[in-house]
Amino acid sequence: MTALRVLFIGGTGIISSACARLAVERGIELHFLKRNRSSLRPVPEGVVVHEADVRDPGSVRSALGDQDFDVVVDWVAFTPEHVQTDVDLFAGRTGQYVFISSASAYQTPPGRLPVTESTPLRNPFWTYSQDKIACEDLLVAAYRDTGFPATIVRPSHTYDAASVPFDGGWTVVDRMRRGAEVVVPGDGTSLWTITHNTDFARGFVGLLGRSEAIGEAFHITSDEALPWNRIYTAVAQAAGVEPRLAHVPSDAIAAADADWGAGLLGDKAHSMVFDNSKVRRLVPDFLATVPFERGAREIVDWHDAHPEHKTVDARMDALMDRLVESYRPRPL
Repeated sequence: MTALRVLFIGGTGIISSACARLAVERGIELHFLKRNRSSLRPVPEGVVVHEADVRDPGSVRSALGDQDFDVVVDWVAFTPEHVQTDVDLFAGRTGQYVFISSASAYQTPPGRLPVTESTPLRNPFWTYSQDKIACEDLLVAAYRDTGFPATIVRPSHTYDAASVPFDGGWTVVDRMRRGAEVVVPGDGTSLWTITHNTDFARGFVGLLGRSEAIGEAFHITSDEALPWNRIYTAVAQAAGVEPRLAHVPSDAIAAADADWGAGLLGDKAHSMVFDNSKVRRLVPDFLATVPFERGAREIVDWHDAHPEHKTVDARMDALMDRLVESYRPRPL
């Protein structure tokens, strides 16, 4: 049987790196199209790398020549212009084109839980999500009008050992270890689905080359939905400390920092629980098996072993100090 021939545009990010490793393990002939730059996550052995800048279509045509692929996956498309470039480049040259959208494209806040793929797409808060929706609209039209073989995948919050799943990154863990209070948006009780990248990869790789997935959209997430208080506590305990949590309204955080606020009001401030039945119908062996408590230990252990990546954001650290002080409970 001929191996599936797959091109990843990108491939060394948090999510794509795990998918690349699993694809190679499963015998897929994997190619990367990427710029020549170092990456925290290495290219797996056996991957064929084509050096080009996907934002320069001429360099892509030069790098790939007349090669065709069974599947093309773009991990770094964020605007309709990016997607239109892909359609122009790969129409007639791939049997399946996979666009990486975002679960933040779903109706925000959600009208009902759990979220399914039929949940409306609407996010009035976050430009990132609005752009992803516009990308999806373009692909739906291309599939309807010309048969362009698009599959849409919507990851939610996905992490690996090298990524701390908080705004501010390692700054939050550093504050925990110093005994400083850390800012938790809202009251910390909203439910949040957080997915290990190796779990995502099992669902994702199973969709590659599947004709049944063309013209369809899927989200791929864990089934574990945790309150934010528990997520922060799991990381603190992995770091060997008890956390001091300071609850600050998301609106107040948005007023103090527009970028941080956009990601909260447009995503993390709302409970998000997902029904993964659709992807399981095509990929029956998909099962998320990494609980976040284990993932939290991986994150802390990796950073302790790589102290050069324990980056503290001085601006974010100072902002958290101000927010903590402003919303500290006052004695009656």
